[in-house]
Amino acid sequence: MDSFDSLSVSEKAEATELQRLIAVEQQKAQFQAQVHNFTDICWDKCVDSPGSKLDYRTETCLVSCVERFIDTTLAITNRFTQMVQKGAH
Repeated sequence: MDSFDSLSVSEKAEATELQRLIAVEQQKAQFQAQVHNFTDICWDKCVDSPGSKLDYRTETCLVSCVERFIDTTLAITNRFTQMVQKGAH
């Protein structure tokens, strides 16, 4: 017998809510990790020598770099979603 089955209705609701909150926090952590990854890679690619301000070329490079990562991530995510949906049918 599963221990979840022995819980009361309110305990099951609390456990379900806790699982939802954990999933949300995991998504936030994954997002933060991705932002740090973008920052590291794009910084190394675009910033020659840091100064008090970003010049136009560096700023443009950083924006383009992050946009490429976002576009790629979205394309991979969408493709994966399509594959999962096809497999479910």
